[in-house]
Amino acid sequence: MIKKRCTALLLLLISLAPSQLLSKEDFLRVSAPGNRQLRLVIAQPLPSSADEDGKISEEIRSTLSFDLDMTGIFQQLEGIGTGADADLTLKTVYTPTQDSISLEYRLVDNQSGRELIAKRYRAARQDIRRTAHTFADEVVGNISGERSAFTAKVAFVSTASGNKEIHIMDWDGQGARKLTSNGSINLNPEFSPSGRELLYTSYKKGNPDLYRRELFTGSEARISSSGGINITAAYSPDGNRIALAKSKDGNSEIYLISTAGKQLARLTNNPAIDLSPTWSPDGSKIAFVSDRLGKPQIFIMQADGSNVKRLTKSGAYNVAPRWSPKGDRIAYCRQHGSGFQIHLINPDGSDDRQITFDGSNEHPRWSPDGRFILFSSKRSGSDAIYVMRADGSAQTRVSRLPGAQTHPTWGASLN
Repeated sequence: MIKKRCTALLLLLISLAPSQLLSKEDFLRVSAPGNRQLRLVIAQPLPSSADEDGKISEEIRSTLSFDLDMTGIFQQLEGIGTGADADLTLKTVYTPTQDSISLEYRLVDNQSGRELIAKRYRAARQDIRRTAHTFADEVVGNISGERSAFTAKVAFVSTASGNKEIHIMDWDGQGARKLTSNGSINLNPEFSPSGRELLYTSYKKGNPDLYRRELFTGSEARISSSGGINITAAYSPDGNRIALAKSKDGNSEIYLISTAGKQLARLTNNPAIDLSPTWSPDGSKIAFVSDRLGKPQIFIMQADGSNVKRLTKSGAYNVAPRWSPKGDRIAYCRQHGSGFQIHLINPDGSDDRQITFDGSNEHPRWSPDGRFILFSSKRSGSDAIYVMRADGSAQTRVSRLPGAQTHPTWGASLN
């Protein structure tokens, strides 16, 4: 299904040759003194021919608005007459045909009237929102110097069908659909660095075994089926190794396996429970959870299992670490009362700070660009998936399915 969608989505990315393109430095200097938010108008997308119900127009605009608002870079201005007060205007013209659509997106600097970006896309009707995500990436890249990850997929566990099945959706919660339908318990989805494969643990054969699923073809293989648990798997940054927790020798330890399932090394050897490995971006270190001191804490070791050091020094129950893509922070969960809150800490153990406070919040996962953090929260009753900026601001619910939604994880952009 994904393969068909990607084939249908032509996304020709034809530059429309904006004249005298301003550099990012020039634009920020003339338009955003004091590093304030850039005032942005997203003009209502216009059809080149009649669009009777306006659904296409609103679909494009709402997608652009969500993406750009979440960055915190822009202040979106609404209403007629606001264009004169804006630094930027984003304009869209689209031409629907029977089975596809052509779209032209333009970002204009209002002070000079120059086009900063102009792109043309052709896509299947069901991929209209993907073109908007792609252009929003272009906008952020032009302004900040680094594109975002709006086209990346999010995998998560949902009980919408009555069982814990793996689902996938866009980062804004749209387009949710099931990946597994085995009627069993499926847990801990984890993308490969390419975003084209997914690891997950399933009880579908009775034991909690680890599976690797190819997203484009839907083919999958059971790659770790040792007696006991095979859980909390994570790809190395180069995609060639997988760290996971296995209890085949009695208690839970961290192991390395190949992507085909061959055991490469045992990294921990301790009577305590060790699990939830997460790699540093350069692949040299692994953070993990261990209760070797009596209660779960976060530890860091070299990728070969040597030089184990305790990371968290405060809190009696700390779990679910995840290294940021930039390597400068580790997100994790700390128990506060009867629930959990998300904290950030430097890899040297300094600057430990809490960034969620409402409800119980778990399973933080960074976006590929490090700008955002996904997490699950019970603040609205049942578990749901939320996203926030990396500093904890703009916490926003994105999942919309019935039942509980947990264990979110972010894949790489597939532009």
